[in-house]
Amino acid sequence: MVEAATVSTLVDLASAGDRSAFESLVRSRADSMFRLSVAILGDEADAADAVQDAFIGVWRQLPRLREPERFEAWLRRIVVNSCRMTLRAKARRGVREMPIGDMDPAAAPARETGDVELLRIALRDLTADQRSILALHHLEGRPLAEIAEVLAIPVGTAKSRLFTARAALVRALGEEDRR
Repeated sequence: MVEAATVSTLVDLASAGDRSAFESLVRSRADSMFRLSVAILGDEADAADAVQDAFIGVWRQLPRLREPERFEAWLRRIVVNSCRMTLRAKARRGVREMPIGDMDPAAAPARETGDVELLRIALRDLTADQRSILALHHLEGRPLAEIAEVLAIPVGTAKSRLFTARAALVRALGEEDRR
């Protein structure tokens, strides 16, 4: 990953309109932001759209970022919010996804099975906020202080929300396991 001093320099240059500096910032973070979005949304196409929307927002808002050294947390906050907006839009439209494998009998052997499938289904039952905090902590390995900064909440609230999200996941896993 790009060093912190370089990140600040790239942020400063991109804020001034340097597209190649912005492209460097995007390239170095696109994969991790996509993984975070997939963890929150559970769908690669939606995640790709959310990340693209987030980076467009970053480009537009970058000149307003007063502390370039906080770029990472600021970017994650924008990505998480973009995922939340995606989920809200899907809920308003009443979209229900049907995996292609459910329609194609030939694809049945390729379906996920066992614990991975139970986890995927249980995560789908959690709220976007719960998936966000679980993804930031367990997928990305972010400490509570950084999660609090990304979500713009106090550390104590982040700790409480992580505990609640874990408990909700355990409940959801238990419910799925009984089905």
